[in-house]
Amino acid sequence: MTTTAQRHLLLNMTANGSLGSEGEELLVIRRGEGPYVDDTDGRRYIDGMSGLYCCQLGYSYGPEFAEVADRQLRELCYSPLWSGSAHPTAIELAERLSRIAPVDIEHTFFSGGGAEAVETAWKIARRYHALRGEPGRVKTIARRGAYHGLTVGALSFTDDPGLTEPYGPSAIETRFVSNTNRLGLAPEFADDEVYTAWLLAELEVAILTEGPQTVAMLIAEPVQNRGGCITPPHGYWQGLRALADRYGFLLVADEVITAFGRLGEWFGGDLYGARPDLVTVAKGITAGYAPMGATLVTDHVAEVINRPGQVLNHGFTFSGHPLSAAIALRSLDIMERDRILDHVRGLQDDFARRMSALRDLPIVGDVRGAGFFYSCELVGDLEGGRFSDTARTALVADLIPRRLREAGLLARVYNRSAPLVQVAPPLISDRAVLDRIAAIVSDTLTEASARI
Repeated sequence: MTTTAQRHLLLNMTANGSLGSEGEELLVIRRGEGPYVDDTDGRRYIDGMSGLYCCQLGYSYGPEFAEVADRQLRELCYSPLWSGSAHPTAIELAERLSRIAPVDIEHTFFSGGGAEAVETAWKIARRYHALRGEPGRVKTIARRGAYHGLTVGALSFTDDPGLTEPYGPSAIETRFVSNTNRLGLAPEFADDEVYTAWLLAELEVAILTEGPQTVAMLIAEPVQNRGGCITPPHGYWQGLRALADRYGFLLVADEVITAFGRLGEWFGGDLYGARPDLVTVAKGITAGYAPMGATLVTDHVAEVINRPGQVLNHGFTFSGHPLSAAIALRSLDIMERDRILDHVRGLQDDFARRMSALRDLPIVGDVRGAGFFYSCELVGDLEGGRFSDTARTALVADLIPRRLREAGLLARVYNRSAPLVQVAPPLISDRAVLDRIAAIVSDTLTEASARI
């Protein structure tokens, strides 16, 4: 199977030419059950990443989703949300989302995934400002180290040269400001009030430097995934809202990862008092059982772009596909019926304690996260916590990912400027599974600490 993949399959974000019998091993997942997946060699793993932050419900609800898929496909396999046409399943899902969405958000624009949802947010923001007589609002503000997708527009909101430079200049002019990672900062920033004030002051300087009349939107995740589950200090999202209101730009909460229970709430921003104008979602909306993305829009924005005679010249062939919409509705039904949010809330404190205990290991500089979403930022053998090339190659690129997998855990090991080990298990994981995840990570990083 590896040989066939080498010949015909181009993998995402992969050094495809390095795969093979003498290179990196290709992991081929064959089936899933509960929070576990099995590979083609019969080895079982805890899926510590919910696929790619998608499989909120794990892998045992297939029959329920197959039933609703069969019914939908027998009734209507496809109908576009295009030029005045719609279908009942997309309408029902949009209404359902409005019931659980943040305050004042009543409208949904469907897409195929997270990057498309982000692109949509940008286009809606531009259209909104232009219709209000401010066509000069053409810039975005994003946070350093963040990731919002790999389409050309969404990629503009990422400052990683490894991702951006191969494709030339950014399509959208973006100003980057600090994220909310406190590791390595001055001791006074341990105080939330001090840190929030500093972050917002830096942001306001950036807005004024760019020119407030040029800024269309600010995009941020409630908990920033890239860089390691970076949580915000108290008051941060309220401060973002105040600056957006003061200077007239739109506030976008990228909830592609943090929505639908990942942090114990329908929307992660609810945990931090966020009041965005736009919310981007994907991944967990269907629990990984079908592809879908969406951009949720507040009333005051929709009122502008929906002015009589105005056309929103934007769309996707498979927006709100009947099958995906039906599966998303069933996923929401299951989450409510099986009290998935309550399950996460009931276990998240214990999981936090188990993960936080990893701070005692020499190789762990910080542990961050919320709900079922945690990361360990690693520190190395050089001054300032940096890794030497030797240590990075031996530990971050080899030993840590290999030992995690040998112990039966699929986790994410970032080998970038700040090496990380990240876990985001299915929301149906019980206490024993969460304890096992923490134990495997602890054992692995204990061995790595001994070798540092």
